[in-house]
Amino acid sequence: MKKGIHPEDYRLVAFKDMSNDHVFINKSTVQTRETIEVDGVEYPLVKIEISNTSHPFYTGKVKLVDTAGRVDKFMNRYKQHMDNRKR
Repeated sequence: MKKGIHPEDYRLVAFKDMSNDHVFINKSTVQTRETIEVDGVEYPLVKIEISNTSHPFYTGKVKLVDTAGRVDKFMNRYKQHMDNRKR
């Protein structure tokens, strides 16, 4: 590793998966504004949307996200709006 390019101020940080409230502790240099108490110790808190405890690849459970339906709904509304403007 090159010297002088890696941070030296690692500290213990709590990462919280917001989809299932799973919390894990890891070393990080990330800056945070919030804290959380875990087992009587206060840690800086980083909120994440997905982790290995909620990701379908690791859990084997598939979450269906209806993005296609939302896009279709938007396109239908947009088309109606544009049709009304042409009149």
